[in-house]
Amino acid sequence: MSAEASVSSHAANSAESADSHPVFQSIVEDRHRGLLGSKYVKLNVGGSLHYTTVQTLTKEESLLESICNGGTEVNIDSDGWVILDRSGRHFGIILNFLRDGSVPLPDDHKELDEILKEAQYYRVQGLIQHCITALLKQKDIFESVCRIPMITSAKEEEKMIASCRKPVVKLQNNRGNNKYSYTSNSDDNLLKNIELFDKLVLRFNGRVLFVKDVLGDEICCWSFYGEGRKIAEVCCTSIVYATEKKQTKVEFPEARIFEETLNILIYENGRRSGPGGLHLLDSRGSGSSIGNGQPEEEGVVGDRRVRRIHVRRHIMHDERGHGQQTVYKD
Repeated sequence: MSAEASVSSHAANSAESADSHPVFQSIVEDRHRGLLGSKYVKLNVGGSLHYTTVQTLTKEESLLESICNGGTEVNIDSDGWVILDRSGRHFGIILNFLRDGSVPLPDDHKELDEILKEAQYYRVQGLIQHCITALLKQKDIFESVCRIPMITSAKEEEKMIASCRKPVVKLQNNRGNNKYSYTSNSDDNLLKNIELFDKLVLRFNGRVLFVKDVLGDEICCWSFYGEGRKIAEVCCTSIVYATEKKQTKVEFPEARIFEETLNILIYENGRRSGPGGLHLLDSRGSGSSIGNGQPEEEGVVGDRRVRRIHVRRHIMHDERGHGQQTVYKD
């Protein structure tokens, strides 16, 4: 081969090498441009734009550090923004934790759980532990606090009971819903029902959902629900004829209310068919308060029977007018 041919061949190979090298370099630069050998990084996280430093992103062993070091491939647009296909709502908290080593977390349980999921995705171990600690503290606080929902509408009540996995006890208390005067002991008995409700809330907190209803038709009535269905009802009001005018009487059947609360526990954690469950539910032993002036009725709701217990409609001695004949109304 002549010297001239050799020079021509070398020139051709050099030109070919020059043509291919920029292509390979361009691919590498597109993949890591703005990360390797750069001080600043532009991040587009789900449309949320963040401008930070490589030093911040590499403070902990995480997905972000792997991106900066080239260990994880990323997409970079024509303007140099690193595209991360995640929600950018909490990404600022991720960056602030990497900058400062700590960050204030929100009190809202849902937001805190969202931040935990983002920290787990980016593998920021310090923030993961921080979130878990905060969630455990919230759990301890929530378990020690008794929260009693207040019914504001029939639709809300239906939805609340249907979606609750716990047994539900509802006290309907509407003293203003009455067209007759009250008997002498009614006010005290009404307060006793409310006090018993508060005591049961404290005793069975976390096991039973207790709700109040101050808008219903009944003056004082207890309702017990299991698996989204009404199981029993204890009505504490009646109409008596102690004088020429009718009067409303409020009773306090404490034993029966407590018994129905215990019975409703068989629906806890789906244990309705557990050992002794049906026996407790249908128990009519000598210790039962049925027959002690509290007749029991049965109503049918869907394919379930509802026990409705009403206090006996009667007249106390101190409620009769002088010389007036005693009248029982059952």
